[in-house]
Amino acid sequence: MPELPEVQGLVDFLASRVVGLPVARVDLGSFSVLKTYDPPVDSLGGLTVTDVRRHGKWIDLDVDGIHLVFHLSRGGWLRWSDALPQTVVRPGKSPIALRMRFADESGFDLTEAGTKKRLAVYVVRDPAEVPGIASLGPDPFSLSRADFAGLLAGSRSQIKGVLRDQSVIAGVGNAYSDEVLHAAKLSPYAVAGKLDEEAVDRLYDALRDILTEAIAAASGKPAKDLKDAKRAGMRVHGRTGEQCPVCGDVVREVSFADRSMQYCATCQTGGKPLADRRMSRLLK
Repeated sequence: MPELPEVQGLVDFLASRVVGLPVARVDLGSFSVLKTYDPPVDSLGGLTVTDVRRHGKWIDLDVDGIHLVFHLSRGGWLRWSDALPQTVVRPGKSPIALRMRFADESGFDLTEAGTKKRLAVYVVRDPAEVPGIASLGPDPFSLSRADFAGLLAGSRSQIKGVLRDQSVIAGVGNAYSDEVLHAAKLSPYAVAGKLDEEAVDRLYDALRDILTEAIAAASGKPAKDLKDAKRAGMRVHGRTGEQCPVCGDVVREVSFADRSMQYCATCQTGGKPLADRRMSRLLK
């Protein structure tokens, strides 16, 4: 799933290409992807893109005051073309869920792979009308150290879950939470509200540093290259069995029903492997 750095990369990529362009038309390849009916999606035709923004992991195209807002979820992606094909998008006949064509014949397809269809598109007058945006916590870069400590204080949740919770902090998911916790030298199962001041300092700095580095790596890259840039920048996430770049220990994995997480026992858990089961605890 694209997280804050990749979404910011897509926002920057789109902004450099579509701001100022009139929309020729929007075609649906999947009727279920569109979660709203008013304004109708075809009302975007003839209007001009005035801005592209990010809200957590959501992308927001402001089209003369009407917003096309979408979340790529796990299997979705944006495929850009300088000259879109003239073929008609037929519902259910391809991975294309939505095609947005501009007046110069450039445009993009929103595609979704896999059987779990979670890609979501909203056409609204105000992004706050989108439930997933209305419930977002603050952006990581808007948080002071004191704000961040306040979010953690009193929490009984494991820090991995807190970092992934979009209602607490917007934009961080499974991959970058692994990276942040590795950089901060913290167990994913550490209780957020029990972290001491030094640990909170490390975590706050790691959160900002890891995301800043990833955004810089994504900057200027075309949409098709962002996934590879994300993979290349990972130190532990997705690197099960490889050497930790900090200490040389093996990167370990804990698997869940719908995801997995990676960590370094030497750097993060005092050398103790985490049990590979749901509701895992440190092995004794």
